[in-house]
Formats: sequence, C-alpha cells, structure tokens
Amino acid sequence: MLQDRKPAVQSGRESGAIRQVLVVDDSRLQRRILASSLKKWGFEVFEADSGEAAMQFCAETMPDLVLSDWMMPGMSGLEFCSVFRKLRADDYGYFILLTSKSEKNDVAQGLDAGADDFLTKPVNADELRARISAGDRILGMQRELSKKNTMISDTLQELQTLYDAIDQDLIQARKIQESLVPELTRDFGNSRVSLLLKPCGHIGGDLVGMFSPAEHLVGFYSIDVSGHGITSAMMTARLGGYLSSRYFDQNVAMEKPNGEHYELRPPETVAELLNTRLVSDRGIEEYFTMVYGIADLRSGVVNMVQAGHPHPLLLRKDGTHEFLGDGGVPVGLLPDIGYKQFETRMEPGEKLLFYSDGFTECRLNTGAMLEPEGLVGLIQRCDQDKKGTEFLDDLFENLSSVMSAEIGMEDDVSATFFEFNRP
Repeated sequence: MLQDRKPAVQSGRESGAIRQVLVVDDSRLQRRILASSLKKWGFEVFEADSGEAAMQFCAETMPDLVLSDWMMPGMSGLEFCSVFRKLRADDYGYFILLTSKSEKNDVAQGLDAGADDFLTKPVNADELRARISAGDRILGMQRELSKKNTMISDTLQELQTLYDAIDQDLIQARKIQESLVPELTRDFGNSRVSLLLKPCGHIGGDLVGMFSPAEHLVGFYSIDVSGHGITSAMMTARLGGYLSSRYFDQNVAMEKPNGEHYELRPPETVAELLNTRLVSDRGIEEYFTMVYGIADLRSGVVNMVQAGHPHPLLLRKDGTHEFLGDGGVPVGLLPDIGYKQFETRMEPGEKLLFYSDGFTECRLNTGAMLEPEGLVGLIQRCDQDKKGTEFLDDLFENLSSVMSAEIGMEDDVSATFFEFNRP
C-alpha cells in the first residue's frame, strides 16, 4: 500500500520527459492511491485494471511512464511488460514493476522482460518520487539522443542526396571528358597511333590525343595536369580545345602559313604558345607536363618536345629500348620559358611510347614504385603480337597485376603509342 508521506520534491519535473503516467493494477484502491500522489506531483494519470486493458490503451497512446503491478489475473505485469516493449520502438516508455518479489532471479526475469525499475509493496512515496525522477532523467537523455540521431539521419540523407547529385554530375563530366578523345586508335597509312586513358576517379587530369593535317605528318601528345579532381579535369577540357583533332582552326599546334593548307608548328613552338597562354591567365595555378611529337611517316623522323613529362620510351626492333629527352620545365609553371625540341629516327617496326607518371609512380605490393625500368619489365611481359589498343590494354592489365592491392590506383594512367611502318 502506498505510504502517502509528503515527498521530498513536490514541484516540477527535472527534464519534463515524463508527463503521462499509466497505472495498471487490478486493485481499484491501489490505483486510486497511486493516482492521487501522481496527480499532486503534476502528472497526467491514466488507469487500467488489467494487462489487456493497458495494452489496448498503449496501442493508441504511448505513456511516458508505466507503473504496473506484477501479479494480476489474466495477463500478468511481466507479460504486459514484454508485450509493451514490442510496441513502437521509436517511442520509448519507462516501465516500473510494482511487486512484493525481491529474489534476484525474479528481478532478472523482470529485466529480461523489459522492465526499467522495480518498487516493492507497500510503495513508499519518497522512493516512488525518486524512482520517477531517475526515470525522467533517463527518458530525457534517451529522447535527446533519439532526437540527435534523427537529426544525424536526416543530415546523412541530405548528404546522400547531394552526393548522388554530384555523382551523377561527375558521371556526365566523365562522358564529356571522354569525348575529348573521340578515337582510341587510328591508322596513318601503315603506321598507327593508339591511346590509353584510365582516370583514377570519375574524372582525371590526364589527356592524350592525335591529329594529322597531311598524309605524311601526324602529331600526338601525352599531357598530365597537376592535381586531381574537378579542377584538373576542367584544365584538360581546356587543353583539349587547344589541341583539337576536329577543329584545326582552334588548334595551337597548327597554322596556315600560305593561307591554304594547315601545317604543324614545331613542337618547341607549341610548348611555348601553351606556356604563354597559361601563364597569362590570372587565377590559374595549375600547370601540366607534356610530351608532344610530330612524326614524318615518310622518313621515320620524330621531332619531340618534353616539358617535365616522363621520358618517351623508344622500343627498338632488336628488343632493346631507349629513354629519350632531357626533362624540361612543365607548361604554365614559369613565364618566358624556352623549350628545345629533339629528334629521333625510327626504323620500320619500331615503337614509341609516351606515358604518364601513373605508370612509373604506381605503388607496388612491396611499397616501392614501379619506376621506368619496371615499366620496361611490364612491356616485356606483354604479348608482342598484340598491336595498338590491344597492346595498351595488355600493358595496363600487367600494371594492375603488380599494383598494391591495399592502395590501388592513386593517379591517372595514360599513354600514347606510336607504331611506325613506312608507307
């Protein structure tokens, strides 16, 4: 029986989490006694004379606190607690069992059923008030946590929506970037230029290409823009316009000295023109490395300029190889830089490879980088009967096989492959 002594705290609840209280007891007198004190303490009180009636009430209105007798005819307080816990999981109610049981196994049974606390009969008013205050604090913290979890969930959903939108934009940006390389291989008489472009993300900062204004001349290049991501990709789009294979009038590598036919400018001139354009553009901090070459398909002479890009690799017919060039300064890094071109003569059946540092700086399973000689090793592993893009795909597959499985592809991988044969 409730000992209705004056409670230590009569006014106000600590967090206000508990407002509505459901008292469940088959004894009308016990319910009245409990309800009287609860109402004096400022709670809104509801009563139920059985577990079944309490469940019907809870199905419509979830109380903040339930005070339920353990021993009742029909559905016991323990059974009611177990079913109560299966109701709306997002709307937690604090549950106190009123019992004369005090054995540890009885308490454990009640906790297993979902009870939060126990009070032994006869109920002491001070103890009841203290237990309610404790429940109020716990319920307040639980609801605050639930509120924050909801905010986090909503925020994550917003971020996911934004990510999905960005992801779709990047997918479209990749399609646009791929359009800068309209063809991956092209025959020029008996010679061939083939291209490989593998971004490490949706979009990349590498660019490869080729163009030919005359039957006996072909220009081809390999470019690597500094940095990664959207900024680098935007720069490659701009460079794709400067070195367009479709619109010769926009291509800085071409000129019409006699006003009739397009001719290719010397590689060193092309590098200087691109450098002047980039340096003069305010706000642009990006630069790029490049190898650009012009091949005379009649003689096999290739004139090249190297601007900070990895050294071109010449693959001789006898199986030997040679790295060409002296390095040079990247384009767009410093003003008034002069570039010097160099020349090599290829024999029929020989091949020339321009490649990005995505190859040579690829991280291996050992933790070391592939390095230029490692690239030669990958080439030697390739099927030598494969030509053009098939050879480049084989080379990339070999690279993937030695790449660190933990780190993966850290940088864009690209290559321009020239196979020379006389007309």
